[in-house]
Amino acid sequence: HVQLVESGGGSVQAGGSLKLSCVVSGYRVGTAGMGWFRQAPGKEREGVATIRGGSRRYADSVQGRFTISKDLTKKLLYLQMNSLTPADTAMYYCAADPLCRLDNDVALVTGYPHTGRGTQVTVS
Repeated sequence: HVQLVESGGGSVQAGGSLKLSCVVSGYRVGTAGMGWFRQAPGKEREGVATIRGGSRRYADSVQGRFTISKDLTKKLLYLQMNSLTPADTAMYYCAADPLCRLDNDVALVTGYPHTGRGTQVTVS
């Protein structure tokens, strides 16, 4: 049974940083496709970042500011977010594709079969 639980969201001023975490259970983090997507009020879901093995991919809107990483021992997925702007305000979701059925394309993260309940990020 796959479970994903996000944490680390909050309110921050523009230019600030946050680090999101996602606790993973039910599959092997090392072999799965994993990622983050976000959804702002009134907007569609947007893939933010993916990680699969040693490959990392980012949306253009966060490239150079966000870093996705994982800790295999602790079964954690992270999203380090720097230089935040109000445009980054959204609910952020952790997602997993344990069998790597989808291509490693950041736009496809929103279609991963397993997601958490999200953590809110607000930038003012």
